[in-house]
Amino acid sequence: MPQQSNAVKNTIYFNGNVYTVDGTDWDQTPKEAIVVQDGKVAFVGSNQDALEYVNCESSVLDLNGATVLPGFHDVHIHPLEASSRVGSTCKLMSDTDPELMKDIFKTCAPRQIGTEWVLGGGHSITSILDHIEKGGRPPREIIDEVLPDVPVVMLEETSHSVWVNSEALRRANITKWTPVRPGGVIMREEGTGEPNGILLEDEGVSIMEFAMKPTPELEELNYEGLIDGLWYLNENGITSVSDARVYWGRGHDKTWERVCKEGKLTVRASLALWAYPQKDDSQQIEALMDMFSDENSNCFLRKNQIKVYIDGLLDSTTAAMEEPYVKNLHLPGISDNRGLNIFDQPRLAKYVKELQNFDNNKGYDFLVHAIGDRGVHQALNAFDESWISAGTRHRMTHLEQVKPKDINRFQKLNVIADFQVAGDFTKPSTRDHIESLVGKDRAHDFIPLRSVYHTNAHVTLSSDWDVSTINPFVGIQNAISRGHQSVNVKDAVEMYTINAAFAMRQEHVVGSLATGKDADLVVIDTDIMDQNNEDVIHKTRVLQTVLAGEEVYSTEGQNLVNDVTCEVFENRAENCQDGHYCYTNP
Repeated sequence: MPQQSNAVKNTIYFNGNVYTVDGTDWDQTPKEAIVVQDGKVAFVGSNQDALEYVNCESSVLDLNGATVLPGFHDVHIHPLEASSRVGSTCKLMSDTDPELMKDIFKTCAPRQIGTEWVLGGGHSITSILDHIEKGGRPPREIIDEVLPDVPVVMLEETSHSVWVNSEALRRANITKWTPVRPGGVIMREEGTGEPNGILLEDEGVSIMEFAMKPTPELEELNYEGLIDGLWYLNENGITSVSDARVYWGRGHDKTWERVCKEGKLTVRASLALWAYPQKDDSQQIEALMDMFSDENSNCFLRKNQIKVYIDGLLDSTTAAMEEPYVKNLHLPGISDNRGLNIFDQPRLAKYVKELQNFDNNKGYDFLVHAIGDRGVHQALNAFDESWISAGTRHRMTHLEQVKPKDINRFQKLNVIADFQVAGDFTKPSTRDHIESLVGKDRAHDFIPLRSVYHTNAHVTLSSDWDVSTINPFVGIQNAISRGHQSVNVKDAVEMYTINAAFAMRQEHVVGSLATGKDADLVVIDTDIMDQNNEDVIHKTRVLQTVLAGEEVYSTEGQNLVNDVTCEVFENRAENCQDGHYCYTNP
């Protein structure tokens, strides 16, 4: 029997299914109740024992059969970029003929805020490339027809390319004479060599730096967007995130710091600072060292990760592959049709060596975008070359093509493997599209989730929102529905909770509902561990989200969770009349 904690503020959740994600058989042994006290898990167990914690400072919540899990982590997500209104003025349609979008440009341009550049996106690179392959006019001319005098940049749905007009190219000083630069592609008109308006990878990122140059108005809009994004995270049961591409040149880290300082940060956040490919290495490494922060007295904010792209994307044939693509887009500067490096192996190794341990044991963990099998191999080589025994927690993300020879290396090198399976494009049903890019053999193990997990490597799941849905229940549903690359529900939940907490260096604080840990939890309407619910996991609703014992989200209407504090006080004859709301006349 637990000792009653007299007159200490606590919240008692009872009559539910509480899955602690602690130990090996947590999925088979749900508890009935959990007690949260002083922001921490004070008790997990039976209803009867939990109610012994009732005192005059208690809130008692009847779960009515709802399920409690640790708060979800999303270790690859873009809350600020996804939520800021600045970059989404023009909302384009995916998989649509670019010629049909002229009216959208004409209508949306006057609504642009925060910058004189007209911004937007959402189109697919496939539709643009199909347009070019079929002999369509240069994409820049489509925008020029309706917006010739203002710079326009449209970010495609994966954020790996942009579609721009002639004025944008002029302001960025991109001409037919601009040389091939590492990490990017300027697509050109056949015959003339003039830029056609499509910029891939770092060329697209670089032109966005012109468009997103910080101004007071832009900074305020980013702040408002991040506030909205935090609410959306909590609505989906997410309590910890890694912002997986923080453009510090645009002041995005300062936006996070402002939200923290004002006490409005409702998640634990680790910022992955962007390593700009076109910056001088020595200057950039020094700047990154100066920005490192592994704690913040005001909130749960850390700047302790570095984001690096080693390659590009399968759809644009820029992901680095060992063998040539089946599809050939004849990209300038990529004559062998095997994709490109944005950071190459020696440069990545240099950054890792200098930034993973410096200045009295400060050190960044690296988050490396690697999609193609050559890119994956090179990133693993860079970590192997840079290996130290200081407990690094580097991770690689996407991992859509992995050679069999590299499957075991994640575990051997202690590199965390982070996968995204929430997007429709990752489903086995879309395998035909992947085959059209890399062929049937290489498409067979597209996103080898199960293969890597079964090596006992640390594996996490994340969303890459807003490339894919933010909803972790869709991610779990898809993770158990991948045919020979499926995992089970227990595995998937651990990938979103305790495994991800490890990736963020906070598994000793959160990630499970063990006694003494901080009370980050989510209450949901479906017992997703019940095998009878395996087909409806994606329909799960979040009822309440709690960060360090404080409610940060509660759904409106049809909420199973009821406050029964007054009924419990009455039944237990608690003497709490002095000022308690249960005894205050309306």
